[in-house]
Amino acid sequence: LVPPASAASVRIRVTGLQDRPLEDAVVMLEPKAVRAAVRPMPDQVISQKRRRFDPVVTVVTAGTRVEFPNQDDVRHHVYSFSDAKRFELKLYPGRPEAPVAFDRAGLVVLGCNIHDHMVAGVVVVDTPWFARTPRNGEAQLPDVPPGAYRLRVWHPSMPPGATGETQDVSVDAAG
Repeated sequence: LVPPASAASVRIRVTGLQDRPLEDAVVMLEPKAVRAAVRPMPDQVISQKRRRFDPVVTVVTAGTRVEFPNQDDVRHHVYSFSDAKRFELKLYPGRPEAPVAFDRAGLVVLGCNIHDHMVAGVVVVDTPWFARTPRNGEAQLPDVPPGAYRLRVWHPSMPPGATGETQDVSVDAAG
């Protein structure tokens, strides 16, 4: 894809309590007019290491496949009962036979049937403008065309089932 000539770079800072930066927040700009085309990303990886999911938050475009290698010396049973993607990878060592395709936008909560403390989130987006915030809480979204958008922000500390906070924003042409 060639970015539009009048695209802008949008910077978003996500903060939590006491205005502290929030790491692992997912930010996305959803066009209010016409939905932008998205393509699946190359296969992504969510490992199980030290009886935890790594990373704890993953953001992918719809249609992206995710591999779930088990790097622990115990078997895991990875599952999700989320509306956006239901699946089970029953007790396994090493790598499951095939990656899991995340075809539908939404929040997918992962768990392990053996280790209740193992929880992670996959945010499946249907927009090309998204990011996960690093430690400083700032996300940069390049090449955003001018227009009206809904900014959606989700963080794992939100209550179960929350789809994120939203705010209407307008992006002006760069320059």
